[in-house]
Amino acid sequence: MFASLHTRNYRLWASGQVVSLVGTWMQRVAQDWLVLTLTGGDAVALGLVSALQFGPTLVFSMWGGVLADRYDKRRLILLTQALMAVCALVLGLLDVGGLVQLWHVYAVALALGCVSAVDAPVRQSFVVEMVGPAHLTNAVGLNSLTFNLARIVGPAVAGVMITVVGTGWVFLVNVGTFAAVLAGLLAMRPDELVRSVPAPRTAGQLRAGLAYVRGRPDLRILLVAVFLVATFSLNFPITLAILARNTFGRGSGSYGLLLTLLAVGTLTGATLAARRTGRPRTRRLLGGAAAFGVFEIAAGLMPTYMLVGVVLVPAGVASLVFTTSAMSTVQLAVPADMRGRVMGIYMLCFLGGTPVGGPVLGWLANTYGGRAPVVVGGVVALLTGLGCALYLVRHEGLRLRLDREPGVRLPVLVVTPAVVAAAVEQSVPVR
Repeated sequence: MFASLHTRNYRLWASGQVVSLVGTWMQRVAQDWLVLTLTGGDAVALGLVSALQFGPTLVFSMWGGVLADRYDKRRLILLTQALMAVCALVLGLLDVGGLVQLWHVYAVALALGCVSAVDAPVRQSFVVEMVGPAHLTNAVGLNSLTFNLARIVGPAVAGVMITVVGTGWVFLVNVGTFAAVLAGLLAMRPDELVRSVPAPRTAGQLRAGLAYVRGRPDLRILLVAVFLVATFSLNFPITLAILARNTFGRGSGSYGLLLTLLAVGTLTGATLAARRTGRPRTRRLLGGAAAFGVFEIAAGLMPTYMLVGVVLVPAGVASLVFTTSAMSTVQLAVPADMRGRVMGIYMLCFLGGTPVGGPVLGWLANTYGGRAPVVVGGVVALLTGLGCALYLVRHEGLRLRLDREPGVRLPVLVVTPAVVAAAVEQSVPVR
C-alpha cells in the first residue's frame, strides 16, 4: 500500500503536500464563507468566484502541459507554488485589515486560477518522474490519500478558526503551509528523478497533443466522462456551502463538517486505490461514476442535515473510485513525451467546466432551493456512467463477454475493444 514511500523524493513530496493541502482546504472554506458573508448568502456570487478561480484552466492548462513536456517540472512547481502563496497573503492581509471587498476576492481568485491552471498539469505529470511507471498507480492512490487527509483536517480547522478569529487569519495560515511543499521540493535529489526526454521547442506542440487525443477513442470517452462529472457533480465546495447555510440554516462549522464527512468517504476510497497494483479498468471507472451519482442524488433528497452527512460518506468512496481510475488510466496510457500535454487536456476537462458548472449550480440553488444542485449533479454523474458505457458498446466496436475474477464465484461482465491492438500498443487498460 505504501510502496511509493520507499522513494526518498516521493516521501519529501508527500509530506510537504500533507501540510500544504491542509492549508489549501482551509483557504477554500474561508473563501466560500467570506463570499457568503459579504453578499448575504448569494449563491450566484459564490458560483462566480468558483468560475473565476477555475476559468483560467480553459486558457492555460494545455499550455501548462506544453511547459511540463519542455522544462524541468520541479522548478516549474517551485515557481507556481510560490505565486500561489502570494495570492493567499494578499487576500489574508486585506481581510485582516478590514479592507476586503467582494471585488478583491474576485481578483485574487482569478490570479490564483491563472497560476493553478499551469501548476496542475505540471504537478500531475511530475508524479511519474518521482516513482517511475511501475509505482504510478500506487502513487496516484497515495496522492488521493494525502489530498483527502487534508480534506478532513482542513475544513474542520477552518470552521473553528472562522468562528474564533475570522476568515482573514485562515488565509494567512495557508501562506505558512506552502513552506512545507517548497522545502520538500528543494530537498529532492534531481539525479534520482526518472526524467523523460524534454520535448523540443517546435511549433504545433499543442495541436499535436490535441491530435493525439482525437486519435484515441478510449481517451476521448474518458475525458467526456471526466468533464461532465467534474463540471456538475464534484462541485461540493459550492453545493454543500449552499445546502448548509441556505437549506438547513447552519453555520461555517456545520459546512466544514459536511466536507469532512465527504472526505471520510474519499479517504476510504483513496486507501482502497492505494492498495491496488493492477491497471485501472474501464468498468471500474464508469461504474464509479454511476454509483457516485446514485449516492449524490440520495444526499440531495435526505430530509435532515445529519442524514445528508451520512450519505456523503459512500458518495465520497464512489467519487474517489472514479477520479483515481481516470487519473491512473490517462497517465499510464500515453507515452512519456506526450504525458504533460495530455495531462493538460485532462486538467482542462477536470477543472475547466467549473466556470460553467459553478454559476449554473448557483442559479439552480437560487431558483429551486439548495437541494437542487446536489440532485442535478447526481443525475448527471449517473447518466454519464451509464451513457458512456452504452456508447462504448454501440459505437466503438466493443464486445461483451462473461469472465471470472479471481476469488469471485459469480461471472462479471467484461467489455473488450475490437481494436485491442492499438490499445495494447499504448499499454491501455481495456477491461
